[in-house]
Amino acid sequence: MSKLVECVPNFSEGNNKEVIDAIGQAIAQTPGCVLLDVDAGPSTNRTVYTFVGSPDDVVTGALRAARVALQLIDMGKHKGEHPRMGALDVCPFVPVRNVTMDECVCCATRFGQQLSEELGVPVYLYGEAARQESRRSLPAIRAGEYEALPEKLTKAEWVPDFGSASFVPRWGATVTGARMFLIAYNINLLCTKELAHRIALNIREQGRAKDQPGRLKKVQAMGWYLDEENIAQVSTNLLDFEITSLYTVFEEVRKDAQELTLPVVGSQLVGLVPKKAMLDAAEYYIQKENLFILEEEQKIRLVVSRLGLDSLSPFNPQERIIEYLVQSGQADGGLVSKSLRAFVHAVGARSAAPGGGSVAAAMAALGAALGCMAGLMSSGKRQFEALESVMRKLIPPFHQAMGELVAMVDADSLAFSGYLDAMKLPKNTPEEREKRTAAMQQGLKRAVDVPFALAEKVTALWPTLREMARYGNLACKSDLQVAAKALEAGVFGASFNVVTNLKDVADEAFREEVHSRVSGFLAEAQQSVAAVLELLESRAQ
Repeated sequence: MSKLVECVPNFSEGNNKEVIDAIGQAIAQTPGCVLLDVDAGPSTNRTVYTFVGSPDDVVTGALRAARVALQLIDMGKHKGEHPRMGALDVCPFVPVRNVTMDECVCCATRFGQQLSEELGVPVYLYGEAARQESRRSLPAIRAGEYEALPEKLTKAEWVPDFGSASFVPRWGATVTGARMFLIAYNINLLCTKELAHRIALNIREQGRAKDQPGRLKKVQAMGWYLDEENIAQVSTNLLDFEITSLYTVFEEVRKDAQELTLPVVGSQLVGLVPKKAMLDAAEYYIQKENLFILEEEQKIRLVVSRLGLDSLSPFNPQERIIEYLVQSGQADGGLVSKSLRAFVHAVGARSAAPGGGSVAAAMAALGAALGCMAGLMSSGKRQFEALESVMRKLIPPFHQAMGELVAMVDADSLAFSGYLDAMKLPKNTPEEREKRTAAMQQGLKRAVDVPFALAEKVTALWPTLREMARYGNLACKSDLQVAAKALEAGVFGASFNVVTNLKDVADEAFREEVHSRVSGFLAEAQQSVAAVLELLESRAQ
């Protein structure tokens, strides 16, 4: 799959529609760039653009947008609630797919250098691209904001990373860098700006001072007032949502608000959000409220409801969750987007991929789906009320595996395609032959990894399937029998593919370990299928 970088430039204009549209158009018309979101804030007087593309394309898109901003934005006239120091205030590059952080650092470095050379403006590097530890933090660089820049630029410690230390009144300065996905998230309060900021000081990592840190790691926060909505907000940046989650921020703000007898009236996501951040929040509320929800769409809806994400404007997951946007922007949805008829014909075509590995994944996915179906047919009805707690434990593993195994249908085909591509590399010189051999070995290991993961995934399902056979609705007996054989066939198919590709792998230790483990998966499959079938027959007598 192609490399994908996200770029999130923040421009200091949130009211003039012509300027906002012109900058967006410059990005959208850049070949290879897909503009995903434009989030303009009148009170903050700031617009956040989110677009994706290859590393080279996003750098080009950001430069085109900056050239437009130079003509249309005058920082000498700018006022807004959000801290800022430049017309293009900050421009981070974020790894999305098949891209390392080092590659994003290269994007930021190239962008910063070209921006300073073309526009004659000072540029600072932050985050993972920072060349000085004191410049890793964006707030540290932006301290004093635009108004403090003339004096700041005269100090040796604030010489820009690119460009001269001359003050450019119309532009100010730009900060660019590389970072992990940042979530801009605001909680709405019916109170004053000062009270909102009081809560922000309590929760943000920086706190009030070095000796008074806040409660939440990797969180920046401040309080402000939105005149157009007549509400205050605790405005936060989640620098790492794996450390501090959306729901944690919301619940902590709500706790402080309750102590101050202030009403919380929903929240707002600015720009895009990773799907995992939403699903993590869903799992929190599912556990907290003892809910039973399987479908991803319903989990997302639960989070929108619990966090009040549609309190200021409609929240459309297809337009706000980055994975959904990237997926919808892809012309080819892969094998799994084909009709069953088209998939069968693709398998039957004169081509090595899709082949046995993809078919094994499809069979295993159907086996997991039948296990899920049998569970749902044993749940939610009065006659099965005594089984409800059991089914709530048994159904989710099948439902999750169903989706993961479906993804392996394409993953297997793509993995083997990597090996085929390596075979086509030139081999005219010793260096080319060495590079080709290394690429082929890497392709073979990848071709082994996918079916191995498939067999491992199915192996983890056998205990759950045995329990389903023990307690499930007997009207689904034949479905569970088919599920068992389909899962077994998936393991056998995956194992055959592993062994076939393994024989040409040069790494002997890798070869022996994988062969040993896959043999164990096969033995487990045979024993488990027999146990499931025997259980079902004994119950039917």
